[in-house]
Amino acid sequence: MAQPDAAPQQSSSPGDEKGARKPVDVGEMFEARKLDTPLDKMTREKSGKRSYSRTDRKRGRYIKARPAHDKIDDIAFDATLRNAAPHQKQRHESGESDLALQLRMTDLQRKIRVRRTGNLILFVVDASWSMAASERMEATKGAIFSLLVEAYQRRDQVGLVVFQRDKARVVLPPTNSVELAEKALQDLPVGGKTPLSSGLLATWQVVENAQRRDPELRPLVMLLTDGAGNVSMTGMPAQEEAMKMATLFASEEVRTIVINMEHMAFDRGLAQALAEQMGGVCYNLPDLRADTLLNTVKQEIGG
Repeated sequence: MAQPDAAPQQSSSPGDEKGARKPVDVGEMFEARKLDTPLDKMTREKSGKRSYSRTDRKRGRYIKARPAHDKIDDIAFDATLRNAAPHQKQRHESGESDLALQLRMTDLQRKIRVRRTGNLILFVVDASWSMAASERMEATKGAIFSLLVEAYQRRDQVGLVVFQRDKARVVLPPTNSVELAEKALQDLPVGGKTPLSSGLLATWQVVENAQRRDPELRPLVMLLTDGAGNVSMTGMPAQEEAMKMATLFASEEVRTIVINMEHMAFDRGLAQALAEQMGGVCYNLPDLRADTLLNTVKQEIGG
């Protein structure tokens, strides 16, 4: 999908800029209830475990062997010898060779390795004035700092993308540094319109760049939004543009969680639709706190 680069255009939807520079603090905890969606089981199966991932590189712990076929760059000699041993008498009797050990290509076994991998937990927060933006920012900050405490040991990275007014900003590039996070998250303004598609595009670019640097990194996107956008990057209707942008995550099987921030009494189902378009799951929250954001992340990454 081509990345749009046109100047952002605001729709006619109302967007009060009042309070757009109001800073927020670090906050506390909530309890999440997952929406019942058929995508849940599929997404859980994709997620796997947190600590280890199979790798094609010659690094990591050797756990088993498989037929090498045409891949002979990391041969498992123990498994190859065991595979060839039952045939040695027959091969010697046939006079194929005088070698003490007679191997054929079909005997070759290749090592299957696993190595400890890291997660990229990327929070994406709607900081527009359409919802209780300050509460979202406080809870997200709390979850970020909690994850960073153990991020270094687990090879994890944490990042933050915020979208408000007419564009998205990468407030905290992927890091495992508490010090960098403290500096970046000191002043996070809220207010303005909702450039949802710009937020999704910025998020996709962060994920893409991180995986280019480390192909084995496992990204998890946690998006806090009501699913409604009212600012377009291309002139396309804002909501349609956001849904098209969401398909990027599904196409590459990036793990995603949408935290539905719409009040239940007024829920139009936009967050659920966005989650399905991204190929992820949607949670509905009766209350927003940092500890359950943290627990939701840990449940998803298996930590």
